[in-house]
Amino acid sequence: QVMLVESGGDLVQPGGSLRLSCAASGFNLVDYAVGWFRQAPGKEREGVSCITSSVGNTYYADSVKGRFTISRDNAKNTVFLQMNNLKPEDAAVYYCAVDYVCPVVATVTNWGQGTQVTVSS
Repeated sequence: QVMLVESGGDLVQPGGSLRLSCAASGFNLVDYAVGWFRQAPGKEREGVSCITSSVGNTYYADSVKGRFTISRDNAKNTVFLQMNNLKPEDAAVYYCAVDYVCPVVATVTNWGQGTQVTVSS
């Protein structure tokens, strides 16, 4: 069964850190670009970061540059999103998605359940 499962979300204080995981089963994640997205209440879903397949180029939204790092662990068939210096505006449900090139919201047809990140003191 082909699945992507997001995990790692939690309640964290401003300035704190979290590492989100996007674990794949039923296919090799290394063959795909993986994107992280987020959606806050009342806001549209937006792209946060992406890592390409073979070369592993990484891309970030301006709002998270310098704070978030996307990476792969091919042995675990997992992509991670390390989030540091979290801000209240980072609070959202985070999702991952795959495609042959960096996915965008408009092209993703299947979304997982996501993982909730809450940033609050």
